[in-house]
Formats: sequence, structure tokens, C-alpha cells
Amino acid sequence: MQITNPLLNLDMPDPDIIKFNDYYYMVSTTMFFMPGGPILRSKDLKNWEIVSYIFDKIEDNDIYQLKNVKNAYGAGQWATSLVEKNGHFYAAFVCNDMKKTYIFDTDNIESSNWNRHELDGIYHDMSFLFFEGRNFFVYGNGDIHIVELNDDLSGLKNGGMNKLLFSTPGSDDGIMLRCEGCRAYVRNGYIYLFFIEWPKEGIGNSRRRQVCYRGTSLEGPFEREVIFDDDMNYRNRGIAQGFIIEGPDDNWYSVLFQDHVAVGRIPYLLPMKWENDWPVIGINGKAPSSFEIDSPEVSTASIVISDSFDYYEDILPLQFQWNHNPIDEAWSFTERKGYLRLRNAQLADNLLTARNTLTERTVTPKSVFTIEGDFSGMKGGDYAGLAAFMGKYGTIGLTKSNGEFYITQTRKEEPEIRQNVSEIQGFNCNHFWLRIVFDFENNDKAFFYYSIDGTDFIEFGEPLDMEFTLDVFVGYRIGVFSYGTKNLGGVVDFRNLNFSE
Repeated sequence: MQITNPLLNLDMPDPDIIKFNDYYYMVSTTMFFMPGGPILRSKDLKNWEIVSYIFDKIEDNDIYQLKNVKNAYGAGQWATSLVEKNGHFYAAFVCNDMKKTYIFDTDNIESSNWNRHELDGIYHDMSFLFFEGRNFFVYGNGDIHIVELNDDLSGLKNGGMNKLLFSTPGSDDGIMLRCEGCRAYVRNGYIYLFFIEWPKEGIGNSRRRQVCYRGTSLEGPFEREVIFDDDMNYRNRGIAQGFIIEGPDDNWYSVLFQDHVAVGRIPYLLPMKWENDWPVIGINGKAPSSFEIDSPEVSTASIVISDSFDYYEDILPLQFQWNHNPIDEAWSFTERKGYLRLRNAQLADNLLTARNTLTERTVTPKSVFTIEGDFSGMKGGDYAGLAAFMGKYGTIGLTKSNGEFYITQTRKEEPEIRQNVSEIQGFNCNHFWLRIVFDFENNDKAFFYYSIDGTDFIEFGEPLDMEFTLDVFVGYRIGVFSYGTKNLGGVVDFRNLNFSE
């Protein structure tokens, strides 16, 4: 089986991976998208599919309901640690907006909505560690701490260990971003703690790199090595942060991710070996563009799909997530068979304040999404269509004003939202098509189109210069949206979302 890097050409950051029975399971970060904490499954480490979500919602408050000028952009679920112990599964992550750490558990990793426990405080980028019959979190940024958990991993152990393990190099040592993103592993009597760090300009390669600390005791000492520092010739963006795992061929591998600008943070699968009980990642210190694994390939369902929205139940396919918590009674596959119905149930003034925007990942180097809509149920002030969803977003769709429909494009370009509007005469608003082309290999641009017959598409407005920004902190997604700016109750029906590369 041939592996080609990147492993997945889409946003899948902060991976943690376990092996249970004949499957590998991976968790990733999706922050404010709901449901959240996606669990992916693979038999071969190459092909992955989403099988469940850890939680349906984090909280049901103003932050996650996009109310009172509050939101969870750039926050929500961060860098989940995933483990299996005695056939039971545990996941933990920090929620900066809630100033809490959440621990979830289940006896069926492929079932969604796990049991939930809360800890006050932020255990930043923690990793579970099981050592000498005890349970711990190892966490921190620069100053690395350890805290002991109780036997069922539902909270902290009364009187348990709680201390600073060690401090990692900082500004005086030329490090811009000190060690974080912990992943812990125990092998041959050693505790291995994996981190990323980022040297300052002019120090080393001045990019994110993978660091490992090892020790034989929680009392120390811990030795340190830089174990991987490569960008596979992509803009000096280091491939780092992730985990190690034994493969189906009994060899070792590492899954790390790389910032790939507008499409997001994408994973790489790298061969690994042990030398003097140190992990050595890559081939001669480099990320190979391809290599072979002596194991059969096992296909999986696609992570990004086309969808007709033709369902008999109001159950969201696993490939899709809502922007923040949805209003459950304001969307349906069953009110009008064969369509996704979006009903405007909360006023908004732009895409980022709108509820019930349905999103799906994009794929590099190019993604094309097309959809048909019936806009006849809109009310005055409504806007609905397709979005290139991110902090710096672009949209194309129809607005309704004074009983007339207008094709409208918006582009959020600081410090304002730019808009192109054109009235179209004589078209049928019951059947109107929209398209966005995401071009990630030619300067990260998104192009916007409409059609009145579903065959001939006309480019409209200006392309969007896509940019990965930390205010939202995710890769660009397609978004299907509808919101009212003046009235509630407007309805738009969408069908036949088509995706192609």
C-alpha cells in the first residue's frame, strides 16, 4: 500500500490516535462546530472516515447560541486527548471560552454523545498519562505540569500529585512559542512527552518543530531532543504536533500536521523508528512525499461528500457540522422531502452572527461546491445562499427587498463587509443555482457563480482572497446559510449539494 503525503488534504488538526482491536481511531479539533470532537476510524492508517462525535453540544448558552454579541470563534473544543483503558474510552479537552476542562467517557467509541465530566480551570493542551498504575494529565505551555486523576478519570484525585514537571526553553533561548500540544506515551520503562515549539526568526529553521522529552520517573530528570524539523518544501511551515502509533505492519509511524494556509491544518503520516530508545521520525530527517506500508488497503467513506439532502429522518450526516449550536426546530430534511429546509428563527446582521449555517470541509488543491435553492419563501431583509466560511468570508446568494429578489455577494474584508448587488429580471426563484470554487493552489482565492438553469454559470462579484486568521482559527469550509435581518420565519429550501475536486 502506497502512502502519499499529505495524508488528508483537508483541515484535521491536533490529531490523537489510539488502536483498539483491528481499528485505529483518531480525534481532531473542530472548536465551535457542532456536533464536535469527531472520531475517525481506519484499518490501514491511510483511509479515514468519521464514525461518531464525542458531544452534541458543549454548552447551551449565549456563547454557543450566538446571542448578545457573544460567540465561541477561535475557542470551543481544543486539542483533545484520546485514550483507551481496559476497553473503556476517554477524551479530554480544554474550552477556553468556558474556562473549563471537559472529560468524556464511553464504552463504545463509535457511538456519539459520551458521558461528560467538568473540571474548573484550563489544563492547556493536556494529555492523559498512565504510569505505574496511576492516572495523570500532563499539560502546559512552556512550564509543563502534572496533575493526578482519580481512578475512574472523572476528576482530580484528592491529595494526588500536582506539581511542575519541568520548564522548557523560552525567549532567552530563542524560542517564540514554548512547548505545548502534549502527547504522552510509555514504552520500555520510559515516559515520552511529545510537544511542539517554534524558534524565533533566525534561530534554527524558525518554524514549528517536534520535540520529545523522556524520563524514567515522574521525579525526573527529563532529557530533551528535537526529533523532527521539516516542512516538505512548503513555505517553511513545520510539520509538527501529533502522536506515534504502531502500524498494521508492526512498524512505527507518526501523525503530525502542517499549517496549509487557507485550507487549514492538514495531517501527514510519517515513518518512524526507535534508535537508542529515542523516536526518529521521517526518512533521513525528512517527510517523504510517498512511501510503502506492507499492509492491504481498506477503503472508507469519504470525509467530504456531495449530498442530495433526501432523507426520511432529521439526522445530520456525519460529514456536516453546524456553525455553533443549531436551532433544532429551525432546520429539517422532512418538512419538504428531498430538501434541507432552513427557517430563520433568530435575526442576524452578517454570516458570523447567523444560526444554522451548515458547513463541510474543503479539500486542497481545489474544491467546487454547487447547490440548488428554492428561495420563494424568503421575507423582506432575508439573505440565503452559499458561503466560503471563515473569519474573512465570502458569500453568494439571494436577498429579498420590497418584494424583489437580488443576487448578492458579500466579502468580509477588514474593516468592512463589501457587497455586490444586482437585480435579475425574469428568473424563477424556485429554482436558482449557486456555486463557489475554492482554489488553494493559485494564491488561495474563492470564486462565486450563479445560474438560472443549472447549466450555464455566470461569475459574479469579486474573488475572495482567502486567509487563515486566528480570530476563527479553522480552515475554509463551504457553508449553506439563511438568515433574516428584519423578519423571522423566512424559509429557504436547498437540495443537491454537489462537491467535486
